Amino acid sequence: MTATRSGGATGAKPLADAPLLDELMPWSVAPLRLGRDWVRAPDIRTLRTRWDALVRAEGPARAALFRESRARTVRSAVNALPGRPTGTRRFAREHGPCPEPVRFLHGPFDEQWLVPDHRLIDAARPELWRVAGPGQLFAVEQGYVPRASGPAVLVGALLPDDRSPAGRPARVRPLYRRPGGQEPNVAPGLTELLSGRYGHGVAADEVLAWAVAAAVPSPSGAVVPLPADPAAWAAGVELGRRMTAVQLRGAHGGERPRLPGGRRPYVRTAVPDGPQELSYDAGDEVLHIGDGRVSPVPPAAWNFRVGGVRVLRMWFELRTAQVAPGTLAAIRPTGWPKEWSSELLELVTVLALLGELNPDRPDLTGAKQITRADLTEAGVLPVPGAARRPASVLDHHEEGPEGQFALL
Repeated sequence: MTATRSGGATGAKPLADAPLLDELMPWSVAPLRLGRDWVRAPDIRTLRTRWDALVRAEGPARAALFRESRARTVRSAVNALPGRPTGTRRFAREHGPCPEPVRFLHGPFDEQWLVPDHRLIDAARPELWRVAGPGQLFAVEQGYVPRASGPAVLVGALLPDDRSPAGRPARVRPLYRRPGGQEPNVAPGLTELLSGRYGHGVAADEVLAWAVAAAVPSPSGAVVPLPADPAAWAAGVELGRRMTAVQLRGAHGGERPRLPGGRRPYVRTAVPDGPQELSYDAGDEVLHIGDGRVSPVPPAAWNFRVGGVRVLRMWFELRTAQVAPGTLAAIRPTGWPKEWSSELLELVTVLALLGELNPDRPDLTGAKQITRADLTEAGVLPVPGAARRPASVLDHHEEGPEGQFALL
């Protein structure tokens, strides 16, 4: 189902009366803006090697390798990232070891590693780091691309950056406003209203699951139609939970994704060093990576797109694109590491499962809905301003520049 907020639609009735995700989960944060590509990599060894090369350099050479910006230079004074034991001295004087890299999302479905050092990141979004942790989920609202296929909302347990197939950053909406799964990020009164309409208690995670399954893209943001029928809600929530579990890849105690029926993609022929081409044979369900072969790769995995861009091709091109010599980004594996093949196999599995679930997404065309007018009448809309601002964390100590402490 594809619809637009303004009334223009392709193959479906417009959903002009449906609320936006921005109204249901009102606190949002822009994603991380790294500012320099060398601070992230598909593997940890590369990041440590880059760090060592940087701290060995002195003076202008260090500044050149650092790739200074208006937001960050080697002389910038910034706080440590919340919860991260990294240095706060100006980077011009840094000679210590590389901070332990952390997993993060470099665009849709691309799990990479990041040096979690506030001195290196143009816009690290400390408010997201404060609420990350056990039980937290991040809904990532995708940028709108007219007539492009792909989900409007993705979800994960990792912090995302601003890489977007749509060409503009998405918005990040944490499920909870405080650490430890405290204070759901939903419009005040929403779950109470839905509980009354559906005849049973509705929790915040159900709102997110429904949005993952039912949201449709629009120029104004992701539109989330709310069904009046309790059975439709229950079915959509169950589907959204399955889609979420696949995207989490075992995070928060879940299971790693597996294809049903014992099917499992394998590397049939080893991927050569420096592959330059990626192609797909739909008849044999084979993914060709240079002379390497992976199968079975279901068509649903190969055809999966976000913002109209094929995810598997995005993932491959990011690992094989040419980079400027003499830069820290040019420090990377000389071949094709085995772990890249393992990650590719899991990515194929994730995309195949999501592609197979996609036809089951709710279609509320013509169905009775809970409209924005209903939400306004119930006092849920407009959302109070406080619900759009981050919650204060009064008991959280953070290290400020040059080792000082800041009380937030």
